[in-house]
Amino acid sequence: MSLLRLRGFEIHKGYLDLASQRALIEVLRPILRTAPLFSPTAPGGRKLSVRMTSAGKFGWIADETGYRYVENHPKGMGWPAIPDRLLELWHGVTGLQRQPESCLLNYFGPDAKMGLHQDKDEADFSFPVVSVSLGDDGLFRMGDTRRGGKTDSIWLNSGDVVVMGGAARLAYHGVDRIRFQSSRLLPKGGRINLTLRVVT
Repeated sequence: MSLLRLRGFEIHKGYLDLASQRALIEVLRPILRTAPLFSPTAPGGRKLSVRMTSAGKFGWIADETGYRYVENHPKGMGWPAIPDRLLELWHGVTGLQRQPESCLLNYFGPDAKMGLHQDKDEADFSFPVVSVSLGDDGLFRMGDTRRGGKTDSIWLNSGDVVVMGGAARLAYHGVDRIRFQSSRLLPKGGRINLTLRVVT
């Protein structure tokens, strides 16, 4: 494991070993059964290329009316609880006693990507966002707090954990592409990105 700092982002390379990654996939399966993946629609009607779901008190959704946190899955059920393994990971990399209230699960298929964006739907930006990569490699791009500035990129591998806090909390970031089937963690390939957030 190694720690890199780029543009204020803390990148913990190899934070989760293979056994821990597999264990985390197992605790995600009940979440996916209870709150299935769905394809969000951005304002303006464009379908996002990632599929998503959530765990915790709140889930994040996008539709034609905007982006927001809600207490129920689009099909009406409440979100499942955040697994203890993820809560332990949050405390391990942040040292915070405050627990995250939402865990977003994004699934990237072969052609999925996520454009540069800020995470700014939370009430208190003093808490970091913690991002966990599982499965195929993803090319992670980081900017600053202004749209259109210079960016840097790094490949995130399965088991890497990124902490976005401080100066990086409102920095633009995104995923340009994945190297499909670069990992054997997910039998059918693809990348899972988990992001833990304090919402209120």
